[in-house]
Amino acid sequence: MNFDEYRKLDGVALAGLVASGEVSAAELLELAIARAEQVNPKLNGLVIPLYQEGRRTAERPLSGPLAGVPMLAKDLFQEMAGAPCYMGNKALKSMGFRAPHDSELVKRWRQAGLVLFGRTNTPEFGAKGITEPDSFGPCRNPWNPDHTPGGSSGGSASLVAAGVVPFAGANDGGGSIRIPAACCGLFGLKPGRGRTPWGPDFGEALHGLSVNHAVTRSVRDCAVLLDAVAGDELASLYPLAPPARPYREETERDPGTLRIAFTNRSPIGTEVDPEAVKAVEKTALLLEFLGHRVEEAEPDIDVMAMSMDWLMVWFAKCADSVNEMRRLTGAGDDGFELDTLAMAAFGRSLSAPDYLQCYQRWQTYTRQLMAFLQGYDFLMTPTLAMPPARIGAMATPPLQQAALKLVLKTGAQKLLMKTGLVEQMARENLKYTPFTQLANVTGVPAMSVPLHWCDNGLPLGVQFVGGHGDEGKLLSLAAQLERAEPWFDRIPPEL
Repeated sequence: MNFDEYRKLDGVALAGLVASGEVSAAELLELAIARAEQVNPKLNGLVIPLYQEGRRTAERPLSGPLAGVPMLAKDLFQEMAGAPCYMGNKALKSMGFRAPHDSELVKRWRQAGLVLFGRTNTPEFGAKGITEPDSFGPCRNPWNPDHTPGGSSGGSASLVAAGVVPFAGANDGGGSIRIPAACCGLFGLKPGRGRTPWGPDFGEALHGLSVNHAVTRSVRDCAVLLDAVAGDELASLYPLAPPARPYREETERDPGTLRIAFTNRSPIGTEVDPEAVKAVEKTALLLEFLGHRVEEAEPDIDVMAMSMDWLMVWFAKCADSVNEMRRLTGAGDDGFELDTLAMAAFGRSLSAPDYLQCYQRWQTYTRQLMAFLQGYDFLMTPTLAMPPARIGAMATPPLQQAALKLVLKTGAQKLLMKTGLVEQMARENLKYTPFTQLANVTGVPAMSVPLHWCDNGLPLGVQFVGGHGDEGKLLSLAAQLERAEPWFDRIPPEL
């Protein structure tokens, strides 16, 4: 098999060839490694190569639905026993920290027969929608390396889009599966809260804001991966009812006639690029052609207030992460990025009652969304409000950096929180991605589908938000859209 043949197949098809003896796991792995070595100097998506570990795995007898398929894990929570785990953080990288054990997710990937051979670039602690950490430098978009692949699963998305692997690990606490999928022309499903595992160290992340899964090129790969990892674990806080049927079967079922609401309006009142509007309008026409009922409507939710409540929890988690890394590594401020230190400072300025109020308001937003979805199967929006940004365009401006340094020096973060400047900075940052946080706060599944390419050649995905337990229904619609408007063979220009 050569690379061109490898790239034309999804993971399920590659596993079929391994099972039939037409190709070996070792042969597939060497193709993946060769491609990684070819493109990574330009993309910087693979930050921790683990080639020898992958080769040892590929030589063993493998079983499972994806036996022999090469895969990459994200360098954030998807721990691999004995392998470096830096989470985009300078202090952990300087220490050379290694994970003591496999995460439950990685265990399930291994049980599915996957061959893991590296870890991918992510912003520090996954706290941004771009992938430009100081520790490893920016990751780039294979469709145009001057632009971001998104974040925080940007390294995974970049390498999948470049053809290194058919899918790679990702997680999503505010859009970090869907944003890079939208930027890189991939399919990205964020499962619902509790659907995929977080153990063994904890039962959920950020009160269930964040979930584990992957970015993929094909819908059926996403479904088969979800079949392989979904389900309760010992630390599950709220065991979920299993799906009515395997997710792969959902991709082969007609979704029936769906009622789909759509909006192009930014829920935080910021600008939406004409390309994002075009993406949704074009998809609405396709849905109508497929027999679905589509109408313009949106839930009555104060999304800016919700975003601030989401952000306060993120700030508190950032404070906890910095404290833990200081304890583990002994690092001072130079072990962290300025933005991370600022977010941690804001997190420490929150009182326990303020934090609890933010968290409790999530329940109100959830009721409002679920009330809206009583009349619709899905809510459709742009995944991003604008095409993928240029590298560096979303960095904190110098003036704000100076202000943050002053705040950290004087301890004035509590005062700054009261001035409204933090909300202003949040609105400026969230103008790129105002649509994705709703699904995280409410805990529902959502997906980005690669149905639009901009005039400048960059992809721009369309998001669908479902109700609790709707992963199967989302996959059924995604597979229908994939058949109607195929994207698998749309590949970036050669690097």
